[in-house]
Amino acid sequence: MFRKILLAYDGTLEGAQALREGALLAKACGAEVVLLSVAPDTAGVKMAEGVQGGVVAQLVESHRELLERAVARLKQLGFKPLARLEVGDPAPTIGRVAREVKADLVVVGHHKQSFLSRWWSGSDDKVYLCDHIGCSLLVSCNKISDEAFEAALKESADA
Repeated sequence: MFRKILLAYDGTLEGAQALREGALLAKACGAEVVLLSVAPDTAGVKMAEGVQGGVVAQLVESHRELLERAVARLKQLGFKPLARLEVGDPAPTIGRVAREVKADLVVVGHHKQSFLSRWWSGSDDKVYLCDHIGCSLLVSCNKISDEAFEAALKESADA
């Protein structure tokens, strides 16, 4: 069903769960995996950069390290992911990359935000991911333990 799955990974617990769920789906479909990490360049980040220089560079380096660890983990599991690191507003950036790589599905994690968090991240029309992609979207809310994940991967490999 899906030939190319874009896994958007931000290093959060919810992002890790989405990575697991997307990996299981990719394994079941025999799909290619594109792993994307977006270092946010929001109004809040720009404000922080104005107060203390180097914030964006630190964010980019942090996301590079997250991406490298996620790629290594996916390779251990038998995937050959294409890794992308981008800087920008997450929703439009994920949408642009999904179109560029011709993804059939985008998988993201969901985490609730407080009012202050929404304000800090620059919440506006740009945050609605479904407005920026032209393919299916899976918002992962399924908590998968390491054990269940490993068992499901083994089961799909044996099938």
